[in-house]
Amino acid sequence: MTYPTPARTTALPLAPGRIEVEPAVLDDLGDRLARTRWFDAVGSWENGIDIAYVRELAHEWRTAFDWGAWQDRFNAFGQVVTTVDGQRIHAFHQRSPRADATPLLLVHGWPGSAIEFIDCIGPLTDPDAHGAPGAPAFHVVCPSIPGYGFSGPTAGSPWGIRRISSAFDDLMHALGYPRYAGAGGDWGATIVTDLARSERAPSLTGLHLTMPSGLPPAPGESEDLDDFERASLAHWDDALATGRVNHVAVNTFRPHTTAVAMNDSPAGLLAWLVDMCRSFTVYDGDVEEALSRDQLLANATIYWATGTIASAMRLYGLWAAQKAADPFPPYVTVPVSVSIFPNDIRRWPRSWAERCLNVVDWEVLPAGGHFGSWEQPALFVDAVRRSLGR
Repeated sequence: MTYPTPARTTALPLAPGRIEVEPAVLDDLGDRLARTRWFDAVGSWENGIDIAYVRELAHEWRTAFDWGAWQDRFNAFGQVVTTVDGQRIHAFHQRSPRADATPLLLVHGWPGSAIEFIDCIGPLTDPDAHGAPGAPAFHVVCPSIPGYGFSGPTAGSPWGIRRISSAFDDLMHALGYPRYAGAGGDWGATIVTDLARSERAPSLTGLHLTMPSGLPPAPGESEDLDDFERASLAHWDDALATGRVNHVAVNTFRPHTTAVAMNDSPAGLLAWLVDMCRSFTVYDGDVEEALSRDQLLANATIYWATGTIASAMRLYGLWAAQKAADPFPPYVTVPVSVSIFPNDIRRWPRSWAERCLNVVDWEVLPAGGHFGSWEQPALFVDAVRRSLGR
């Protein structure tokens, strides 16, 4: 059995988009933060989030964080809103001034949002104005996954990976890009890879992935791994053993149980998101070595203002169902370039990726973690230019 690909919809309604969070939503956020019922805790990160740290963040969120400045940054880019099967989809759509630009679909992951690419859109679309004259340029389309952030919560029939990848292909065609490249990590990598495995694959000119899929060797099969690859597998084993990736089980099997608390308490939402961001980047280190307080609070504000934490978490169970229905998806023949950020939570060896992907280029970058484009935008932009530029 194969997972079905929805028929293409080319006549999508397209309208200009703009991000505007109502003042009443922000006022309510501040009131709820002020009424948070905290508890005393001994130690720092031994039992999950450091309570003292998240209290500091919550206080800053309520008293000093400037959402308006972030909103202005988002609204500096072109935006488009469409509806597919009754679901709102929001995307940043920034065309390059260059005639030779490559259309590029950029897709974020969890627990991030389209904010992951906010410092990449400008350099990718207009390298001449961002210190890289003559570098490859792109027409960037950066959607929010249905159920995430600016696309709003999903409702009605389920929005799984295949439905999302097909909807994004519909969007690209509707915007006038019948052939385009795709890039992303986490869910973004899963979505564009799924597109390359579907009947829509001819739309793609190439992929750039920061967290590729992979297959381990068959029982009894030997393989020659380098020191970094062995350390990466040990890192993943430790993450499993110490609960750093327990979100997968929670989000897959019990998303609504925890989402009730996070959808009602901004402090609870903040604690969950920050704990995940720390685990996926610096692991046991200082999360602010990877992401600033302002970045963490902006991402939390997106989830809070859009009420999307529950629908975002539901995607895990839908992906599990797709994998169960199609346990042996086809080999990806689209050319795939991979950039591994050295502090990412999951880093498969190249040989694992090559068992299911047509890997044409592979590099380990010098810095960055799970949110590579968000943490190290210059490295990400250079990698995309090298792998997908023309």
